[in-house]
Amino acid sequence: MSRLQVEMSVAVSSKLNKTVREQYLKLPQDGKVQVTYVWIDGTGEGLRCKTKTLDSEPRTIKDIPEWNFDGSSTFQAEGSNSDMFLIPVRMFRDPFILDPNKLVLCEVLKYNRKPAESNLRHTCNEAMDKAKDAHPWFGLEQEYTLLGIDRHPYGWPQNGFPGPQGPYYCGVGADKVYGRDIVEAHYKACLYAGVKISGTNAEVMPSQWEYQVGPCEGIEMGDHLWIARYILHRICEDFGVVATFDPKPITGNWNGAGCHANFSTEAMRKEGGLQYIEEAIEKLSKRHAYHIRVYDPKGGLDNSRRLTGQHETSNIHDFSAGVANRGASIRIPRQVGQDHCGYFEDRRPAANCDPYAVTEALVRTCILNETEN
Repeated sequence: MSRLQVEMSVAVSSKLNKTVREQYLKLPQDGKVQVTYVWIDGTGEGLRCKTKTLDSEPRTIKDIPEWNFDGSSTFQAEGSNSDMFLIPVRMFRDPFILDPNKLVLCEVLKYNRKPAESNLRHTCNEAMDKAKDAHPWFGLEQEYTLLGIDRHPYGWPQNGFPGPQGPYYCGVGADKVYGRDIVEAHYKACLYAGVKISGTNAEVMPSQWEYQVGPCEGIEMGDHLWIARYILHRICEDFGVVATFDPKPITGNWNGAGCHANFSTEAMRKEGGLQYIEEAIEKLSKRHAYHIRVYDPKGGLDNSRRLTGQHETSNIHDFSAGVANRGASIRIPRQVGQDHCGYFEDRRPAANCDPYAVTEALVRTCILNETEN
C-alpha cells in the first residue's frame, strides 16, 4: 500500500496535531472531575457518550448522579417524548484524560422508568441474580476487524487481496499483521481503566484481531466487554481507522468474526465437573434455535453469513459438540477433557452480539433450566 493510499484510508481528524492537544490535557482541574457517561443506543450495537462535570471524585457508583439524553437522536425515542434516563451501573478509570476522571457505563430507561428496548442488561441482571449461587463465570473472546475510513480492510491492497490465510494468525512481521499499535494501545488502556482484559492475538484473516475479557462473574461480564468495545472505538478514533464487529466483513474464503463464550459454574470447575459440563451441553442441544436468535442483534441473520460450517464454524442449522473441535457449536478444551473439570466454549455468538443476551441465555438454559424455544 502506498503512502497516499494509507493517508486516504484514515480519518481526517487523526491528522490533527496531538501534541497541541496534550498541552490542554495537562491543565489542572481545580478539584473538578470529568465523568463520561457511556450507553448502548437503539441499534443494540452502537455506543454513545457524553461528559458531565462533578465537584469531586466519585468513590463508588452511587456518587454518580443519573442524567438524561435525547433518545430521538439515538434511535430510542420519538421527538415528541424524547427524554431518556441514564442510570450509572459500573465505573471505570478514564484512560483518555486520566485520573481522577471516570468512564461510567449506564443502563437506559424510558420516560416511564422502564428499560429501553435495547437495554438487555436489565433482564440479564435478573437472571444472574437468580443463578448467583451457581457462581457462573464467563470469558468472552471478542474478534474484530480494522477497516480504513473507506471501509476497506486496513493494510489490504487497495484494488486486490492479500495472500491466502495461513501466515496471519498470531503472526509477527510487517507483512503478516496490520494495526498492532492500535491493539497494544487498547490493551494498555483497558488495564488502566480496570477492565478485566486477559489477552489478545492477531486472528486468521489479516487486519482481524481478538481480545479476551474475563473471567468475570455474572453481570460483570457484559459490563466489562461493552466498556472494552467503547475504549477500542475511541482509540481507533485517534488512529483514524474503524473497528467493525461485523460477523462476516469480507465475503469469500476469509474467516468471519465471532465472540466465543467460555462458561462454567462452580460445580463444573470442581473435581468431576465434566459431568455437569456434559449435562449443560445436553440442555443447549435442545435449545439451539433460541440461542441462535439471541446470539446476534438481528435474530440470527448476521450469524447466517458466518456460521456456514466452514472457516472454523459450525452450521447455523445444526447443533454439535466435541473435544478440541473448532468446527463444533460447543468445544470442550482438550485440557478440560483430561482434567474432567473446567469449562466449555460456545462458539456460536457473533462478534456483534450483545454480551448481556449471550450470558443471560447461557444462564437461563444451563442453570435455570428453562426449555422454551
